[in-house]
Amino acid sequence: MADEVSFLPLGAIIQSFKVGGVNIVQGFPTQELYVSHNGPYFGETIGRVANRISNAKLASVNGGNSYSLAANDGSNTLHGGVKGWGKRIWDGPKPIGTRSIPGIEGDLKGGESVEFTLRSEDGDEGFPGEVAVKVIYTTGKISEGGKEAIALGMEYEAELVGGAEETVINMTNHSYFNLTGGPSIEGTVVQLCTPSYLPVDNGGIPTGGPTVFAKVATNEQFTLGAQEPDIDDCFVVDPSASPNSVSIDTRDQPLVALVKAHHPESKIHLEVHSTEPAFQYYTGKYIDVPAVDSVPARGARSGFCVEPSRFVNACNVEDWKNQVLLKKGEKYGCRIVYKAWKE
Repeated sequence: MADEVSFLPLGAIIQSFKVGGVNIVQGFPTQELYVSHNGPYFGETIGRVANRISNAKLASVNGGNSYSLAANDGSNTLHGGVKGWGKRIWDGPKPIGTRSIPGIEGDLKGGESVEFTLRSEDGDEGFPGEVAVKVIYTTGKISEGGKEAIALGMEYEAELVGGAEETVINMTNHSYFNLTGGPSIEGTVVQLCTPSYLPVDNGGIPTGGPTVFAKVATNEQFTLGAQEPDIDDCFVVDPSASPNSVSIDTRDQPLVALVKAHHPESKIHLEVHSTEPAFQYYTGKYIDVPAVDSVPARGARSGFCVEPSRFVNACNVEDWKNQVLLKKGEKYGCRIVYKAWKE
């Protein structure tokens, strides 16, 4: 793999993603420190279901059956439960040769790829069905318009292999980005691809379909300050599309640049692309990690997240449910690409 990128078997975690000598993702130097201190989910592969599930329950799956899940975020389930896939040890990284990153502009040099696999048992954190899941990471350099960028492609796949006829899947990566090389994301200039988001209740569960985000014009460039804007919301890429038209496997869909960010002083740029219909954008208000080993403390706004995904709580909303409902014989899939460079 490229020297700029490293991974861990725990959670198939992205441990480092270096641009111009700066590691732009938050993390820890050892796997043991992730076990003891990774409350914020730094770099984790999230599953079975990213984000929140209302009332810690799947209301109707497998012929109308309901399933009780762990309530680890108030009354809701968050990021797969108490020990979601980001807290499990995966098999890997296994080198699988070189691959392309379809849909990314420019010529990819390298393309070294590794695979992580996990077997999630029937009843894992309360979810029905045994699931075989894999993540493939592909790294390389892209030459485009006279600049060289480093690219990290992620491909997710999950298959229901036993124990039930249906389950629910919604995977993502939970990296926190900091382009400054310092303790805060303050001064970072950000632009989202959309002004549309899902309004939520006090527990973070959507109360309706997409509407325009009022706090800031997110589809225009805005600057992150020391405390504002404070954002932790699920944005919808195309609010005119039918939510139920989203395939369980989006890998053949075009990549969309969900978020573009840069810092004028560090001159580091980041783009997050995905095939997914939505993404959580979070400015890191609740990060609270003490100084540990050789790493300084990480506090509020020490990183921001872009979590490409399906709609929040889709498994319990009839008009959204097809986005996450995986049936036997089908494959869940999606793709995410990080692209970064220094001026």
